[in-house]
Amino acid sequence: MKFFRKPTPSWLPQLNSQVWILAAGRFLSGVGTGFTLFYAPIFFVNQVGLSATQVGIGLGSASISGVLGRILGGSFADSQFWGRRRTLLLSAAVSAVASLVLAISNDFYIFVVGNLLMGMGMGLYWPATESVVADLTQGEQRNEAYAITRLADNLGLGIGIVLGGVLIGTTGAYRELFVIDAISFVVFFGVIYVAIAETYKPGEQEQQALSSWTSALRDRRLLIFCLVNIIFTTYISQTQSTMPLYFSNFLLVGSGKGFSPTTISALFTWHLALAIILQLPVVRIFRRLSHPYALCISALFWGLGFSLIWFTGVAASNQLLWAILAMGVFAIAVVSYTPSASSLITVLAPESQRGVYFSINSLCWAIGYFIGPPLGGWALDQPPVVAHGFWLGLALSIAITVAILQYLNRVLNTKNPEVNAK
Repeated sequence: MKFFRKPTPSWLPQLNSQVWILAAGRFLSGVGTGFTLFYAPIFFVNQVGLSATQVGIGLGSASISGVLGRILGGSFADSQFWGRRRTLLLSAAVSAVASLVLAISNDFYIFVVGNLLMGMGMGLYWPATESVVADLTQGEQRNEAYAITRLADNLGLGIGIVLGGVLIGTTGAYRELFVIDAISFVVFFGVIYVAIAETYKPGEQEQQALSSWTSALRDRRLLIFCLVNIIFTTYISQTQSTMPLYFSNFLLVGSGKGFSPTTISALFTWHLALAIILQLPVVRIFRRLSHPYALCISALFWGLGFSLIWFTGVAASNQLLWAILAMGVFAIAVVSYTPSASSLITVLAPESQRGVYFSINSLCWAIGYFIGPPLGGWALDQPPVVAHGFWLGLALSIAITVAILQYLNRVLNTKNPEVNAK
């Protein structure tokens, strides 16, 4: 482990070596996820023969098991027996099995089973991994730590998307992508087992699981944030589940067909590459702002991005140019959202309840992904005017998001001015 103890370059955040190791593991896992994330809807609609609505329901079903996984993940992460490390190991194992089930899916029911398992694995994962980062960092350092781990996720996804696009373009072997995803989870399991130590330290204020959840659910600040967080995650789910299929089937490019898989791969690679480049600079700029104001800026970028997707669909020409611009705007929206949201949860949560608070935060993702894919799939099964107008409706919804964030900012300042510190 001496390699990880070497000083990091001055331009990088000076973080605990375990954060860097975790980021490396998340990068490897991200590569596997990138192979499947944006191609699964296209594969199951265009080759397996499921409808867009069925694919949306299947992807959304992951949120059902994800709710249970997140509840268990938060409680496990805050327990002396399981802790963060064992919860992460369990998550990697379940996710590997889920990828193998998806690899053999040839009908709607097996597809749903694979997604239910994947939802469970991801549900177990997020409270534990976010808690590890919180345990190993302090103050403003946390924003940069979360930025680094998200950067690792995005870098892995970007490389996975590129390699997946090459594999599909040369062989058309969609199913093999899920096998590669399973292998990546096995590798991630190995990284955790060998290199990640337990970071949970039970103290005198340790609570029973039920009382910990009860007190967290009474936290008004957390509940307000959860409402807006569900909206954000619904936005994110559209870029991963609905947008690839929209680009493939709804843009009248040239001969009347949408973008090719190679073009779609290039668009999402551009999106992730820009997110990787901007992650640390955006975090360092936004640390001067309160967390709710940083999230307001993210919401404005989401609104602009959805407007550009709408224009991409209705434009008579230069659709690829508008799509490139839209994906660039979404990159800024994502990197301005994720670190601020995670850091706000860390500030709100008592140290002994971090797992539960991050579990509730992650439940917002489950709800957002339960709403988003079926909603987007339904829109794409409607006449083109509805499919195109769907993006404009999402753009207009940011007015509600910003209003909730402004209210949250007032509540935070009223309850405890320090909790809203930069």
